[in-house]
Formats: sequence, structure tokens, C-alpha cells
Amino acid sequence: MLASAALVAVAPPPTATGAPAAAPGVTVEERRLDGDVPRRILDDSGFDGVAPAFAKSLRGAGSYGQAERAAVRHGERLWQRAVDRAQGRGPAGGELSRDDDRPLYWARLAMTRELRAWHAGSGLSEAAGTRLLERLESASRGQDSMTGGGAGDRAKGLKRIVVTGFDPFTLDRDIRISNPSGALALALDGTVIRTADGPARVETAVFPVRWGDFADGTVERALRRALPRADLFVTVSQGRVGRIDVERYNGAWRGGFGDNENVSETGLVPVKDPATQPQWTTTTLPYAAIAAAGTGRFPVYDNTSVTEIPAGGTAPVVRPAGPTPGSAARAGGGGDYLSNEIAYRATLLRDRLGLDIPGGHVHTPVLQFGPGNTDPATGTVSDPVFVQNRLDITEQLRTIVRVAAEES
Repeated sequence: MLASAALVAVAPPPTATGAPAAAPGVTVEERRLDGDVPRRILDDSGFDGVAPAFAKSLRGAGSYGQAERAAVRHGERLWQRAVDRAQGRGPAGGELSRDDDRPLYWARLAMTRELRAWHAGSGLSEAAGTRLLERLESASRGQDSMTGGGAGDRAKGLKRIVVTGFDPFTLDRDIRISNPSGALALALDGTVIRTADGPARVETAVFPVRWGDFADGTVERALRRALPRADLFVTVSQGRVGRIDVERYNGAWRGGFGDNENVSETGLVPVKDPATQPQWTTTTLPYAAIAAAGTGRFPVYDNTSVTEIPAGGTAPVVRPAGPTPGSAARAGGGGDYLSNEIAYRATLLRDRLGLDIPGGHVHTPVLQFGPGNTDPATGTVSDPVFVQNRLDITEQLRTIVRVAAEES
């Protein structure tokens, strides 16, 4: 998830002719639901009934407790349905390929919009509405179920692996966009990878592309329980065209690229206890072994480049071999956007918890549509090349996770 701080955030596309007016409080992300592409993705995957079923459940809620139970229950069902669909269980539900991560994203937004509309007339406090949204988000992203396994896994000789992905982003450039890291999370959740050292169980979650959620601690809340029980963690996002990067260094800097709410943030990554906050964190993944292994069609690089302000300096400098002592971060190997930030936060949490486990960030190739389907104004929501690219990326990242587990 690489981005340039020079991007100017643009307004969301207009709603389709005849679409209902947005309700008060509806977010930028939720307003995009009224476009043709999101509706087609929901229809073609069979996820179009998710939000109406949730809304019906909310209408039957007579208290905050009942609403919270509905939010958690329907959120968990959405996550499991998306995982099951990606892993070939149950009906496909439509023409869209099973490996697609986009139905989860758009169905969740349809649910949060229903929840906001219900809350507006519920008489509950703003704090209660915020809490309901948090419960729905964490349940529908796999975060609540990502615990790092238990004693039973140890007794069975299972290693435990945590993998995270992201929502689609840059939707105002191309609303059809998919994120291969989200597809990977759905493909791997709950699966067992066979390694040379024995089996390893994978637990996954996806994260929003929103600066505010990261500042509010969504990464730390989700990973604080899971990492102490894990043998390996890999945060994943979409990066550069035609290549995979294992990012060696992560920087404590936000570069200002607009998020999915068209919000821009520039400055030091906000964390608890900033007095002990380092400018840089490092991967503990076996980067050399991953880069040397024949994992798939895309070349894999150990990326050591960063951008820093050297000690005593004032201007940013690109350092191909990593940061120099005393420098201030301006971009990690993974850039200055939320992919760099999740890597920074996860590895900082690893260090602050005193965990001696391998972990770090991997950037997937950019997921590309097929020739003749590159114009979002005229293109289709999917095509055979697009699907095959996503499948190839998923399988190569699955192999990379296996190599990381074997080398750890």
C-alpha cells in the first residue's frame, strides 16, 4: 500500500441516477455504495441480502444489549461467510469468483450504513452508537476471532501464524478495485499450512484504510491478544507493480495520502507512550530465505530502502541500505501510508511486549485488470486475467508464509 503525499484527495463519485439520498451521518465510504459497481459486486456474489437481514434484526432490538448482540452476530456471520466462500465451502452465490475480497468490503459498509440509520432513531447516546459500530467492525473483520490459538494447538504440535490484510483503497480512482491482501486473508483464515517442521494454523483479519482507526488503536487491540500466542506474524498489503517486497524497515511517519474517507494525515505516527517511540522498527522475518526461495511468478525483493532526515539535517534523503543513526523517519521501505504504519505498529507492539518471534511486512504486487478492461468508466467488475492475477498472488503469498514458518 504505497502512496505519495502529493496526492490531492478528490470527492467521491456522484450517486447513480435515482439512487436514494444519503442519510445524515453516512460516511464517504458508505456513500459510494449507491454506485453501480458496488451494487453489482453485491448482487453477483449473493451478498446483497446481508445488510437487509441485519437491518431486520436491528428493528427487533429493544435495548443496547440486543443491538450489540445483533451487531456481533451478524458481523461474525459476514466474516465467516466471506471466508467460507473464498475457501470453496457453501454456494458461490453468484457469478463473481469465489476468491474475491470485495463482497466482504461492500457488505460491511452496507451494514454500517444500516446501523447508523437505526441508531439515529434509537435514542441511544453517541457513545453507544460508536461502540456498536466498533463491535460490528471488529467482528466482521475477523479481529475478534484472531486469538493466536490456544493450548490445544500446542498439544497437537501446531505452529500458530497471524496474517493481516487490508480493505480495497483508491476507490475514487477506480471503484472496481480489489485488494489482494484482503483476498489472502480470506483464503488463509483457519487453514493449516504443511511445513517441513510440521503443520501451522493460520488466523487472519483485515483492517480499514482509515487514518483515524489506526490512531484509535485498532491494530494494537486486535494484535495484543494474538501476538503473544503466535509463532510468526505477517502483515500484508498491496504495493508495487510486478513485484513482492519484504520490507526491512518501518518508519514512524505519516505522509498524507488520502484514505478511504478522503482524509489526509501528515506527521509522527501517534502511539501510546510517545516518549519511548522509536523512529524505526525492523522486520524479524527471514527475509533472505524468502527472497531466495522460488515462491511463484513474481520476483521477491529484500527491500532495505528508506527516506530519512539525517541527524542534524533538515532535508529528506533516500537511503538504499536503511536508516542511519539518529535519523528521523520520513518513509519506511513500505512508504509512508497505512501499510508502513501497520508494519510499524505491529513490530513496535512485538518489541514492547518483549516477544522473540519473527514478524514483519510483505507487499504484494498491484492487482491489475486484463488488457481492454483498464478504464473504470467502461470496464467490467472482473475479467479472467484479473482473477488469475489475484489467485497467483494469493498462492505465492501462501508459499511465502510457509517459507517464513519453516525458516523461523
